[in-house]
Amino acid sequence: MRFKNRLQFEKSPYLLQHADNPVDWYPWGEEAFEHAEREDRPIFLSIGYSTCHWCHVMERESFQDEEVARLMNETFISIKVDREERPDIDSLYMKVCQMITGGGGWPLTIIMTQDKKPFFAGTYFPKGNSYGRIGMLELIPKIKTLWNDNRDQLIESSEEVMKHLQDIFTQPLLSQDISREDVLHEAYERFWRDFDRGNGGFERAPKFPIPHIIGFLLRYYRRTGERNALVMVDKTLRSMRFGGIYDHVGFGFHRYSTDEKWIVPHFEKMLYDQALIANAYIEGFQVTGNGLYESTAKEIFEYVMTRLISPEGAFFSSEDAESEGEEGKFYIWTLEELGGILEKGQLDIMSKVFNIEESGNFTDEISKRKTGRNILYRTKGLRDIGDENDLSEKQLSRMIEEIRLTLYTRREERVKPSIDDKILTDWNALMISALSKGARVFNEKKYLDAALKAANFIIENMIDSNGRLMHRYREGKSDILAFVDDYAFFINALIELYEATFEIRYLEIAIDLNRRFIEHFWDKDNGGFFQSSDESEEILFRIKESFDGAVPSGNSIAMLNLLRLGKMLGYSELYDKGGQIGRANYKNIRQSPTAFSQLLCAVDFLLGPINEAVIVGGSKKADTELMINELNSRFFPNLLILFKQEEGDEQEIASLAEHTRDMKAIDGKATAYICRDFECNPPITDIDEILNLVNSMKKSSSSTNRDH
Repeated sequence: MRFKNRLQFEKSPYLLQHADNPVDWYPWGEEAFEHAEREDRPIFLSIGYSTCHWCHVMERESFQDEEVARLMNETFISIKVDREERPDIDSLYMKVCQMITGGGGWPLTIIMTQDKKPFFAGTYFPKGNSYGRIGMLELIPKIKTLWNDNRDQLIESSEEVMKHLQDIFTQPLLSQDISREDVLHEAYERFWRDFDRGNGGFERAPKFPIPHIIGFLLRYYRRTGERNALVMVDKTLRSMRFGGIYDHVGFGFHRYSTDEKWIVPHFEKMLYDQALIANAYIEGFQVTGNGLYESTAKEIFEYVMTRLISPEGAFFSSEDAESEGEEGKFYIWTLEELGGILEKGQLDIMSKVFNIEESGNFTDEISKRKTGRNILYRTKGLRDIGDENDLSEKQLSRMIEEIRLTLYTRREERVKPSIDDKILTDWNALMISALSKGARVFNEKKYLDAALKAANFIIENMIDSNGRLMHRYREGKSDILAFVDDYAFFINALIELYEATFEIRYLEIAIDLNRRFIEHFWDKDNGGFFQSSDESEEILFRIKESFDGAVPSGNSIAMLNLLRLGKMLGYSELYDKGGQIGRANYKNIRQSPTAFSQLLCAVDFLLGPINEAVIVGGSKKADTELMINELNSRFFPNLLILFKQEEGDEQEIASLAEHTRDMKAIDGKATAYICRDFECNPPITDIDEILNLVNSMKKSSSSTNRDH
């Protein structure tokens, strides 16, 4: 029998996946809560996303099961939420789950009263008791009995949860001085302590790529010269690139590794991971010149621009972990299968390069048994393998690329994992920023073209007639008022896009959006930005978050935006607001510095020295392009670049940045005006002199190297 519930009318691919469940699902909205009140039932809230493996498992085991569905329909009003569409709901109730259970994840399961107050939380629940977890068939009757016979106990529990939430979300953040480098040194020492010296990264298992940690360490290395900061960066970037978390055939990174060696991934691929990880490899290349980092960033872009790009030029959200109902099936290989595809010599080389085993190197996550299938991952350098096989590194690289193309062609014949084709402003903005940086650093026009197309799509389709940014677009319609990440990430993308194109249109839009952002999100009492607008639905509390998880927090990015815009345009009130975010989070950073790695990047910027370079010249002249390319190719994270035409035009930057009005090219040559921390140097035309000036760091008593 086929069922259809209310989710059939939704846009979210995740909700539509559940539209034929026998569970009588509601989308989040007044209808569900009014029905719960009328029927006097608790709410069963289930939160997940379309490429979540365990969400699929729970659906197959429970939500598609008629016995479980009957119990749910008799006991609850059941609500489904796509966490990627409603990060405000997800953040709030994830905090509840962590508070009640000590952990969290997806699928997220919350049971609550009709007025949205939670009294039970968990993640994945099987149909029957297994894996040491209570099953749905036992859990639902227990909740029903408690609701009918001991409701006072449940209400008391929900009120206790509410009290703790109120303490978390309403306590004032004390503003403290953050003008010293101590906080950076403490964070570095904590990262060094937590660093996995054998495998790279900063956790055991599961191991997540957290690219903003790389960003912080690179900035710390630039500030202090601390070599071990670079050791951590190099070990982590190389280990990730060689591990099974990287798709060696089709490129791009999987979500995370279930083991500490980066070998066995959860196979979903998220747009935000591609953007953030690409950015880390670009910056790693700028600092080290390592060609592996350059090629990795370019391969990530190739994956995104091949697999995740929409017909309109924006980017889809993710690619599923599963195909044909099995996680990873699209990506793994048996030795027999490979033997039928590759020549004998190719198979021998591939087995050595990618650790192929006859019994398989892929261990099932639950049973811990080998499956006969192989994940491609590397443990040896090409030079060592080449020496063992009497091949030069160049010959071996050429052979591996031939093998890769053969496998890619054959893999394309398989049933592909599904794509979550909704377009999210925040995740698109991260990719626009990464592509813009890639265009600048690699001087690659196709990356800039892709960034421009995606940015223009958002500007034309996801800003409403009132100037409000929207969060999601799908099937011709933009919907859901934007959240803090949408504004912060897109403003950052527009700044990056300006520095890649010097079209002041993008800077103007950034300024307009930033003005609205402050008006509707800023916490006037304590500083910082709430997660949702004062025009949005308020669930229980207005959350304000600065923690940098898999994705950096909107406040961390917003702090850097405010500092950059304030300095670029001479708007001191914006610069001061950026500093206020840092001061308000000072205590949190001191307590858990490794949880605020992106915020620490903004603090590094705040501490300076901040260089502002106004380049005056002809936009098509070779000397101007050379000067800009030289600055772009190097790692100057605290450098801001403005461009002024030597002959003014209708897009004169001086209309936004008054201080550039009288700056002129000297003797018709490209000229740089370099200002640092409110002090300006005489105009310079010599590139080496410019680079030396921008590259120099103020001496600090704390900038000496330390031994470990």
